[in-house]
Amino acid sequence: MSFLFGSRASKTFKPKKHIPEGTHQYDLMKHAAATLGSGNLRSAVMLPEGEDLNEWVAVNTVDFFNQINMLYGTITEMCTDESCPVMSAGPKYEYHWADGQTVKKPIKCSAPKYIDYLMTWVQDQLDDETLFPSKIGVPFPRNFQSNAKTILKRLFRVYAHIYHQHFSEVVQLGEEAHLNTSFKHFIFFVQEFQLIERKELAPLQELIDKLTAKDR
Repeated sequence: MSFLFGSRASKTFKPKKHIPEGTHQYDLMKHAAATLGSGNLRSAVMLPEGEDLNEWVAVNTVDFFNQINMLYGTITEMCTDESCPVMSAGPKYEYHWADGQTVKKPIKCSAPKYIDYLMTWVQDQLDDETLFPSKIGVPFPRNFQSNAKTILKRLFRVYAHIYHQHFSEVVQLGEEAHLNTSFKHFIFFVQEFQLIERKELAPLQELIDKLTAKDR
């Protein structure tokens, strides 16, 4: 939630995705923010009693998109075609972009291009009312969970890139506590609902073990 961020919160990479006030998802988002404020991330990610899992996943996916937007927004000047000619998460992991629609065959591109493609693609998904309905009573599509899993798997790659290629810059900006809290929240959430396969998390597995060890 945006309370994690200080004065830099206004600077985002893509426009922030807003959940309309007066909707049930807005209430859920407020609930999530309040629970997060208590500092216990493990309990903050749990499905609130009587709530719909799809709705909870939708609200949190929007929130993670906004958080990553802010985090990446703080380091865009340092992530350039020259400094990051490939989208990588350390020497062993390189990502090529494909969205299955306009780009069917994965293309190799620089990290900023990849992240731009990725965030634009996520934004389009979140804005599509047939995929992410925000109105009460509008049913979620049957393939909602698999859509959400793909979005979260790809958002993870932005965290992985920031940690592997830009962590020293994050530290210089004094943003590492925000990054760690945001990432830890993200990991607890995907673990709670088994939304990302373990092999996808491999580039940051050591960090994940470290961040989550205290909360087991």
